Amino acid sequence: MFAALFVEARKLNRSLAALLAVAAPSLIALFTFFNMMRGQVPAAWDMWMMSASAIWAFFMLPMSVTALTALLAHMEHGPKTWDHLRALPLPRWKLHAAKAVCMLAVVAAMSIATLLMVWGAVSLAVALKPQLQPTGAFDLADYARTMGMMFLAGLLMMAIQLWTALRFASFVPGLVLGIGGTFFAVVATSAKQGVFLPWQMPVNMLASEAWRVSTALGLGGGLGLVVMVVMIVHLSRREVL
Repeated sequence: MFAALFVEARKLNRSLAALLAVAAPSLIALFTFFNMMRGQVPAAWDMWMMSASAIWAFFMLPMSVTALTALLAHMEHGPKTWDHLRALPLPRWKLHAAKAVCMLAVVAAMSIATLLMVWGAVSLAVALKPQLQPTGAFDLADYARTMGMMFLAGLLMMAIQLWTALRFASFVPGLVLGIGGTFFAVVATSAKQGVFLPWQMPVNMLASEAWRVSTALGLGGGLGLVVMVVMIVHLSRREVL
């Protein structure tokens, strides 16, 4: 398994995954910085950090997962290397499991980067306009906990996106699924049924109703792990990808 993970990491290092991992959090940080610079009175730390977390969960996370899974799959679909990989003396499930682990690692790194970059953006804005120094405490543990819950709630969405991207040689089905899922998550934000939509589960970690949080976290995390395992088993048994 370690060898498969090492190879996947090397492939990612030569791809645009690093650019994606930096670009998505940077956009949220830039938005926060310029939005803060427009203000004249200070706001609470919670407002800036939770607003950034909401943007991440609501839009940037599903779009980043869509792009990342398409990239991971295209590394094999593009040059048609699946036949070569599946001929190696290595259990097939490890090839797909390595893809899943790399995806999860990159998304986790992007979640951490979002927190750090937004904190840096707020600090830079304060350095330029000291009167905007945020009020209240900077509760890093609480912000990290929220990001972690968003990550867990997003497991089902990640599994579905990766499964689609690996299953179809064309990147179009995965992109359509990701764009469509994000669209319906946006328009169904206030709907009670929206909590059952995988693409909306991460943002429900910010909901005021406890049942929405627990439902989205339970389904997104628990069912997400199940779907991830089923995906690996299903793709490992296919003779053609």
